[in-house]
Amino acid sequence: MKTTAARTLHLSGMDVFVYADSAAASLAAAEHIARTIEHVRLSRGTCVLGLATGSTPTQVYAHLVERYRGGALSFQGVSTYNLDEYYPIAANDTLSYHAYMYEHLFRHIDLLPARAHVLDGTIPEPFVAEHCAQFERFIEAEGGLDLQLLGIGRNGHIGFNEPIDLPVERARGLRTRMVELHPTTRADAAREFGSVERVIPRALTMGVGTILDARSIVMLATGAAKAEAVARALAGPPTMQTPASLLALAPQKTTWYLDEAAAREVV
Repeated sequence: MKTTAARTLHLSGMDVFVYADSAAASLAAAEHIARTIEHVRLSRGTCVLGLATGSTPTQVYAHLVERYRGGALSFQGVSTYNLDEYYPIAANDTLSYHAYMYEHLFRHIDLLPARAHVLDGTIPEPFVAEHCAQFERFIEAEGGLDLQLLGIGRNGHIGFNEPIDLPVERARGLRTRMVELHPTTRADAAREFGSVERVIPRALTMGVGTILDARSIVMLATGAAKAEAVARALAGPPTMQTPASLLALAPQKTTWYLDEAAAREVV
């Protein structure tokens, strides 16, 4: 089964598939992930996924869970690495991305717990840099990411790689690290935390370089609130003022899945 796009674009060297609504876009992204799992595991017995959180991928995970329950997909031999986590936060905090992944995916499938990796928001600060470096070493030891699932923030961030004044060459080398959250990111998280003041202001995140090194990148963006960021990212040129625009540095392996609302400003 393959979901058919309402229209297909080719922008900044990347394939962009636009669907009628978020449900169709999410299903298409889930199909892409499922195909990757099946193909890569068939070829080398394992598959390494980079996963995202937030409201956008929840439908993707629901589709993957449905496939697993229907016997069409297994996560045996799969390893996962999540993009980011707030810092500091406990894994059992309902606002943590550990809790999010458990609720939306991990508890429903046959992924081995030891193969599900989420950055640890409880690491004492003096040891954070080493924890982030070890996260990178774990990914490298597994042969790198076969696929990275992404969403885009209203400010154009990917993971928690926020807009900053940094040359593209240096941004391309960014690895997993601690960051300060952008005001727009904190404002968008206020609903979950109860207010902007209660949003945790720092996070751990995979770097742009880590993301771009994945063998396949799936960007899913839905809803009118993402339209401006999507348009800026696809218009280019690559700049860390719109971090998602750096996906154009890896055009042959990056696929965008959009709904019509998110694509409305794309020319």
